[in-house]
Amino acid sequence: RQAEPMSTLHLLIHEAYRQMEDGRTDALRTFELELLMRVLDSYQQMALYIEKASPPPQDEGHFIEAEQSLVFGHWQHPTPKSRQGMTFWQQERYAPELRGQFRLHYFAARESHVRQASAHGADVQEIVRSQLGRSGGDVEAGSDECLIPMHPLQAEALLLDPDVQALQRRGSLRHIGPAGPLFTATSSVRTVYSAHSDWMLKFSLPVRITNSVRINRRQELEAGVAMARLMHRIGFAERSANFRIIHDSAYVALDMPGREESGFEVILRENPFRGDGARGVVTVAALTADPLPGEISRLERLVRRFAARRADSLPDAALSWFRHYFDCAVEPLIRLYDDYGIALEAHQQNSLLDIGAGYPTVGYYRDNQGFYLSERYRSLLAAHVPETETIASLYFPDSEIRDRFAYYLIVNQVFSVISRMSHDGLCDESVLLCAFRSHLERCAEKMTGAGKDFARHVLDLPTIASKANLTTRLFDIDELQSDGTHTLYRQVPNPLRLPMVLAAPRTSHAIAS
Repeated sequence: RQAEPMSTLHLLIHEAYRQMEDGRTDALRTFELELLMRVLDSYQQMALYIEKASPPPQDEGHFIEAEQSLVFGHWQHPTPKSRQGMTFWQQERYAPELRGQFRLHYFAARESHVRQASAHGADVQEIVRSQLGRSGGDVEAGSDECLIPMHPLQAEALLLDPDVQALQRRGSLRHIGPAGPLFTATSSVRTVYSAHSDWMLKFSLPVRITNSVRINRRQELEAGVAMARLMHRIGFAERSANFRIIHDSAYVALDMPGREESGFEVILRENPFRGDGARGVVTVAALTADPLPGEISRLERLVRRFAARRADSLPDAALSWFRHYFDCAVEPLIRLYDDYGIALEAHQQNSLLDIGAGYPTVGYYRDNQGFYLSERYRSLLAAHVPETETIASLYFPDSEIRDRFAYYLIVNQVFSVISRMSHDGLCDESVLLCAFRSHLERCAEKMTGAGKDFARHVLDLPTIASKANLTTRLFDIDELQSDGTHTLYRQVPNPLRLPMVLAAPRTSHAIAS
């Protein structure tokens, strides 16, 4: 029967909770109300972002334009644009989709209360001062003080914190205020970008975004520095010409007695997308996102232009584009895991491509929350960087890594590219799955370590791990606070094991092209 969308949505949420009733009625009703509010909030935000969206670019685009184009958010999430803790008037300035700009706030803290580190010996305070540019001449720190930059939203919250106010009264902390050049939010909301700065900055925010309140944990700060050192010492940049890791190679934080995190934790991320270096660099999330009404997707526009340039059919051009994508965005990650036991949380938003040539030529990875080091390779990695062994939640058994790696790299990222191409009519989904299976078979043949085992894991098992985003939301779980990975992941049928994929000839012309 016909029903209004909002009424139907409410009924579906209610029915989901009714089927779960297990004696926790009061808790479930609280969860139900929370989910309903967040679904409606996400819906309202998307409606606003669609209304305010910029026309899609006619060329390959620009890093920050692509970052701020994600009006629909995570394709497999029930509340992809829910942001609890950011008012409508703050959205205009701080939401990436609305492209607002703002100055960072600065604090001066007693040096004895500050913890800071960088991977390659760079002076952290010099990096911080460099963010001020020419317009920051009035920002002064005493001889025994360090500067800490801060997102305006986080600064506002910190200034209301009684412990922070006590530090101010004792003279251990000063709020200087807004200064320096304008920054703008990237797709994560809490990482900010300026086109002329050598660094992006990642902050904690008092905002619950999709599943979690976003907090920079002390172990993440340390992991960013340790992983930047590790990649430097194994010579990764020299070994990998078509794949690069954007390092979170420095941090500054304020220590406060009795608190593991003070809220002043700031991650300094290298910015390779300055000036002309930003042209043609887009996230996989932006490439595969649903288009705005009346438009075609960014990926479809690219592939159609690529086909016209090559005078190819759309399916052949799509397969060729997909091969280039695999070579620079997928195979290098499996190779890194094979050689060094390092797996990356390479979901769509963490993965970027240089498509300035019309097809992918370089892949990028970002985010210090997403490193998984194999226990099997512990002695090798610790020999390069001993401090990796002192950082919590950095080493994992391969059985756990394989499931997480399979979800982030395969289900979330690669399957999104295949899905987008199929939805746009560029190439049949089963043909793309056959091509992908063939690529993975070659990886399994060439590799000898954890990467080989991972490829076989994805090729041979009837199921593959997927993120249980709806379950996570039904039980109002903050995944960054949860230790129970069983609640966050579930097994789903593996599309690479479909009969039409397994039966396809491995040397067909379509796959070989």
